[in-house]
Amino acid sequence: MNFDQERLEKQMAFIREIDKEKQIFRQSYVTDGTRKENDAEHAWHMAIMTFLLSEYANEEIDVLKTIRMILIHDIVEIDAGDTYAYDDSAKATQHEREERAANRLFGMLPEDQAKDLRALWDEFEAGETKEARFARTMDNVQPLLLNDATGGKAWEEHDVPLSKIMKRNERTAKGSETLWEYSRDNLIKKNVAEGHIIPDMDL
Repeated sequence: MNFDQERLEKQMAFIREIDKEKQIFRQSYVTDGTRKENDAEHAWHMAIMTFLLSEYANEEIDVLKTIRMILIHDIVEIDAGDTYAYDDSAKATQHEREERAANRLFGMLPEDQAKDLRALWDEFEAGETKEARFARTMDNVQPLLLNDATGGKAWEEHDVPLSKIMKRNERTAKGSETLWEYSRDNLIKKNVAEGHIIPDMDL
């Protein structure tokens, strides 16, 4: 069998490297509240959510493209680390850290695949295409679901106020108005009422 040995070695090296994503832990807890989820679990969960919930997208989306985008969107955290959504000081350096990580990690691949995955990552970051908008909706809704399932455990640990949650979700409806309205009415309002979210504004 004829194949490009160098190309395959680069692909295998990248595949080994991204296993490190399993060691990047987020602030959201898994649904039984026993431990925090890791980035790989987060991406897997969002990928399944995408093909189950794509019917609620504001516009018809390329589901496979969106899933591919979701599966690679947090790979950069292997180098950059997880940036908690409500940590303002960490968010100030997030872009620079993640750009450096994207250059290194995607640069491990053969040139055509490096360009393809980097373009997908850039598209997600920009959040302007219909696929990117829906992917970012998934990225916002998934932690809301986990926080609700654990009685607001991560929100309570970090004393997260309602205003920060609403700011984080100000673009969620751009991917799916239906999923945003569901999340607001069934996840956020519920946890405000139950005392898991600090009510510093009207909802």
